[in-house]
Amino acid sequence: MTVPAALAAGACFAVAGVLQQWAAVRQPDGDTLTLRLVRRLAREPLWLAGITLAVLAYGFQALALAYGPLSLVQPLIISELLFAIPLSARLRRRSLGAREWLGTLAVTAGLTTALAAARPHGGDPAVPPGAWLATLATVGGLVALALAAGRRTAGAPRASLLGVAGGLVMGTQSVLLDATVDRLGAGPVAVLTAWQTYLLVVASVAGLVLIQSAFQAGPLAASMPAIDATEPAVAVTVGVAVFGETVSTEPLALSLTAVGVAVLLAGIVLLDTSQLFRKLE
Repeated sequence: MTVPAALAAGACFAVAGVLQQWAAVRQPDGDTLTLRLVRRLAREPLWLAGITLAVLAYGFQALALAYGPLSLVQPLIISELLFAIPLSARLRRRSLGAREWLGTLAVTAGLTTALAAARPHGGDPAVPPGAWLATLATVGGLVALALAAGRRTAGAPRASLLGVAGGLVMGTQSVLLDATVDRLGAGPVAVLTAWQTYLLVVASVAGLVLIQSAFQAGPLAASMPAIDATEPAVAVTVGVAVFGETVSTEPLALSLTAVGVAVLLAGIVLLDTSQLFRKLE
């Protein structure tokens, strides 16, 4: 059940991303990074269909996690890239060349290898406020840098940088969700009186705006790999550095993680510099 459900989640996420990007790229540039962009998109049937599929994807993801570990489920969900990028090109009546296929496979294989090799597990979200403050300040600084760099670029590089900003926020959202769920055992009052619960809502809205802005800025092949790479990277880093999660430190695991990250970055560069995707902007 784990593998079919995770693959189904990946396929739903892929089509959801394609539909959302198809709608977002047609919105006025002046709406980028504003709630006005989301309000406009909420009137687009294609975008609403994409959101519906994303909700369905989360359902499949939950089903997969009920039967299997995150270390297996997350790499399988990343298969969305193998669906989304070719589908996005096909809708624009383009065919992927060797460079685009190599970039797509490199991102997918690199990210899958890095996550599978690291195998994060354990940890406790109940940490002192100082640790949360340091985490949020670090993420906020990185988001600001990505946005500042994005303002100086256009097309695929801008979409990637906005995708990085969106991935940073959504990775933090995942961490906040973990902390919120951890409080459920103490009852609803504990959840409603925790600041993490309300920051979770803020992060969810901010992440939505950033990701839709990334979809608007350029081709899906530029934004989706950046989002898919950054979000788990933030979650794993905070999990290890703040929550005390452990990752495999065996020499082979560390080597595979490093190789996976290198292959991932090479794939993102290939996609961002593709002449084919520049024609799709």
